[in-house]
Amino acid sequence: MNDNIWDSWERFLKPENLKNNMIILSFFVTSYEILKDSIIERIRSFYTNGFDEEGRIIGNKYCTEVMSLNRSPLYASLEWLKKMEAIDENDIKQFNEIKDCRNELVHGIVNYLTKGSNIDPISLFPKIISLLEKIEKWWILNVEIEINPDLNDKEIDEKGIVPGTVITLRVLADIALGNEKEANHYFDNFEKQKKPKNKKE
Repeated sequence: MNDNIWDSWERFLKPENLKNNMIILSFFVTSYEILKDSIIERIRSFYTNGFDEEGRIIGNKYCTEVMSLNRSPLYASLEWLKKMEAIDENDIKQFNEIKDCRNELVHGIVNYLTKGSNIDPISLFPKIISLLEKIEKWWILNVEIEINPDLNDKEIDEKGIVPGTVITLRVLADIALGNEKEANHYFDNFEKQKKPKNKKE
């Protein structure tokens, strides 16, 4: 058995290696799906004109203003965000890098588990966070705050805005990829907040 084959079997059969690689795989794919959902569904919700028995009613403007930019809902949404100056061409290039890694992992799961990947998924996580934060902050600052009368004429600290999806991803990273102390931090604090049982008087 040559060294390459030996290394592949060792990577696959060693429980610690397999568990860690499965965690990285599932975590990266989950992170990608959260980012993709933010890109597509935020815009679809923006163009929603109510609901019926079949679900949301997407206005005609969605077709003329978004889907006219690209046949793919994902890339049409990216082009719309670019048009709105929420992102730029470099952001789209970074997204493509993230997407290429996701596709390589999903379409070559066995290959990743036995041989690894040419791209380190964890090294791309900061790019996912950065792009997600940029998009979510744009929606908060340019849509949510603008239509909220309680925030009119109030000074907004942009640096202090941390979108909920970004918090979710960071918590997932700490739990899934952190050491034992980091992984248990949130649950330990949650346990401390448990409601005391009602005592019978």
